Amino acid sequence: MLDHIRIAPSILAADFTRLGQQIHDAQVAGAELIHVDVMDGRFVPNLTMGPLIVEAARRSTDLPLDVHLMMIEPENMIDAFVKAGASTLHIHWETGFHIHRTLSRIKELGCKAGIAINPHTPAIVLTEILPLVDTVLVMTVNPGFGGQTLIPETLTKVNQLRKLIDSQDLAISIAVDGGVNETTIGQVVAAGADTLVVGSAFFSTKFTPDQGMERLRTALQNYDVSQKQMAAR
Repeated sequence: MLDHIRIAPSILAADFTRLGQQIHDAQVAGAELIHVDVMDGRFVPNLTMGPLIVEAARRSTDLPLDVHLMMIEPENMIDAFVKAGASTLHIHWETGFHIHRTLSRIKELGCKAGIAINPHTPAIVLTEILPLVDTVLVMTVNPGFGGQTLIPETLTKVNQLRKLIDSQDLAISIAVDGGVNETTIGQVVAAGADTLVVGSAFFSTKFTPDQGMERLRTALQNYDVSQKQMAAR
C-alpha cells in the first residue's frame, strides 16, 4: 500500500531566506518531487511566486518540480513556467474557458499536464478531460493560504476520482493539497491519493525536513498497521 505514496513538500512553507538549502534538505530527506504554489492575487487572495522562483528551484534540485498555477488565464504563462524548469503544470478547472487547448499546449511543450479542482467542484466535471492529464490535484482546503485544516468532505471526492480513473483504466496520479499532516495522512491515502502535498507538516522551525519526513512516514505506516489489524478482527 505504501510503496507508491509520494511526498511532495510545498516550498510555500519553506524559509525563503535559504530556499535552495531547504529544497536540498527536502531531497535528502526523501522527497520525490517539489511542489511550487503560484498565486496571482486574483484567483486566490494571495500573491506568491513566479517563473524566477521555479528557475531558482530548478538550479537547486534535480527532482521534478510540481507547479500549481492558482491564477487567472494560466495559458498566458505556461511557456514561461516550462522554460523555467517546471516538470508538471497544474491548471485549475475553475479558471479555464479552453481547458482542452491549454492542457494540450502543456504537453506539446514536453511538460506533464495536471488539472486542479477546488473543494466545491465535483469530480464528475473532469470526466471528459481525464484522458488528457497526468495528474489530478484535489484541493482539500480552499486555495490561497498555507496552514489550513483539511476539509473532510473532500476525501469523498478523492475516492470518487479514484474509482472514475480506475474504471477508465487510466494511469493518472491523484494528488491532494491542503491540511495533510500526521493526523490526516492515513485517511487521505485510504481515500485513493498517491501524491501528498505537505507544507507546514514538513517545513517547520520546530523540526528538520528529515524529522518532518520521518513523522509523516511513521504516521502513514501506523495507519496502515491499524487498518490491517481491524480487517483481521
